[in-house]
Amino acid sequence: MKAFSELLNRLVFTPSRNGKLALITAYLRETPDPDRGLAIAALTDGLFFRLPVRRLLAELVEPWVDPELYRLSRDYVGDTAETVALLWPDPAAEDPPRLHEVVMAIEAAEPSDRGALIGGWLDRLDANGRWALLKLLTGALRVGVSARLAKTAIAQYGGVDPAEIEEVWHSIDPPYPDLFAWLDGHGERPDPGRRPVFRPLMLSHPIEENDWPGLQPEDYFAEWKWDGIRVQVSAVGDEVRIFSRTGDDVSGAFPDVALAFRGSDAVLDGELLVLRESEVAPFNDLQQRLNRKVVTTKMLKAYPGHVRLYDMLFEGGEDLRALPLRERRGRLIAWHERMRPARSDISPLIAFNNFDELHQLWASTRQNGIEGLMLKRQDAPYIAGRPKGYWWKWKRSPLTLDLVLMYAQRGSGKRSSYYSDYTFGAWRATASGERELVPVGKAYSGYTDEELLRLDRWIRNNTVERFGPVRSVKPGIVFEVAFDSVHASPRHKSGVAMRFPRIHRIRWDKPADEADWLDTIQRMIAGDDIGS
Repeated sequence: MKAFSELLNRLVFTPSRNGKLALITAYLRETPDPDRGLAIAALTDGLFFRLPVRRLLAELVEPWVDPELYRLSRDYVGDTAETVALLWPDPAAEDPPRLHEVVMAIEAAEPSDRGALIGGWLDRLDANGRWALLKLLTGALRVGVSARLAKTAIAQYGGVDPAEIEEVWHSIDPPYPDLFAWLDGHGERPDPGRRPVFRPLMLSHPIEENDWPGLQPEDYFAEWKWDGIRVQVSAVGDEVRIFSRTGDDVSGAFPDVALAFRGSDAVLDGELLVLRESEVAPFNDLQQRLNRKVVTTKMLKAYPGHVRLYDMLFEGGEDLRALPLRERRGRLIAWHERMRPARSDISPLIAFNNFDELHQLWASTRQNGIEGLMLKRQDAPYIAGRPKGYWWKWKRSPLTLDLVLMYAQRGSGKRSSYYSDYTFGAWRATASGERELVPVGKAYSGYTDEELLRLDRWIRNNTVERFGPVRSVKPGIVFEVAFDSVHASPRHKSGVAMRFPRIHRIRWDKPADEADWLDTIQRMIAGDDIGS
């Protein structure tokens, strides 16, 4: 645990991507098996456990820390693992367990025995080790490392292309002995075999004004950018997996779609949508099924899944990725006409003669419920990652509203001492004719470190009520909030839910009573007002 805890601690305080890559690569080079593989599994969410230990930890510290003191300490620090790590007495002599000892013991332990195990380990670790242990057990590392970054570090360690790691990732299991044997020159490259595995996706670049002069209309296909989530359907015989763009298996939430592709024997790229009577439903409908392990029959009927296909990577055992897009698309169309899988269609091409025509179509995307346009070079191979010049995304402009800060919550990790998560609201009239604020969204990005300090100071000086780590503040700060779309939502008090809200700028100059009203948002939902 000592090397693992040092790694986590240094990752937290290393902001740069290259710095994090160097730390993980050095850890892989210096740490023996199976600990290095288990550390990678922890960073990529590949371990089997995410233990709900908050109550258990409160029980562990209760005999020697007053419950009210613990509650206040937890509120001040903003993180359970860090609070317990700081409160727990230091050992007379450190005797840290190995990472694999912890993982194996937790895997074998009965739930009733976990408290004694965790308490025993805490007694053997220093403060940093205790913090790392608890982060490991909860699965919430929050050290600024994505699964993709960790895989890039593995590739850097082994001197291979990151796409090769992605290619084999779903055919190996923690602690990845075959993977490291190959990278260390002691074994063969793991073979994904004839099974449904994830293949790295090709991604697009946002198109900027200075990109247009270098583009020729006749070189590109144009497609609508559908408002769903990017997925890859991988089917071999009766085995079908649906992967998100990051390689997460989401098949369990969409069994209707997976069933439709049984027997397909292909790897396909497309957009997952909810489709009713050939009409694409709002993204909010798709969200009702995302991240669910089990979906009910009622939900399957209410939110029918559908995949709109863009591309074909494999047909049978044949790898098509080196072919130009125009040929891959031809293969996809022929395959789809032959196989006719239910709950799918092919994304149509948009006919255009010049980019001025395309701009007119782009301007109509919001009123037609479409996220934007895509431009794809007809001669482009399918290249993992984000190669520039092949695929361009031309998203519609975001909507904006001026909304009032209502609640602020402490952040986590580096932000645990600051009020950095903000709930904002719009005005509406009460039955008596007075105005009140009602929450319409939440954001925790879009401001600088300097602005965070100023906001945190204002929040502390203008608090009305406290609810644990949350503070209610008087109306006084106005955010210009950007968001992609807004939908009706019976789950929220305001009756609305925003998609991807973020703080565009802070309107220090604007009085709170001049912020927007809820009926403006409701008109956006109705389509009567799509301006800002």
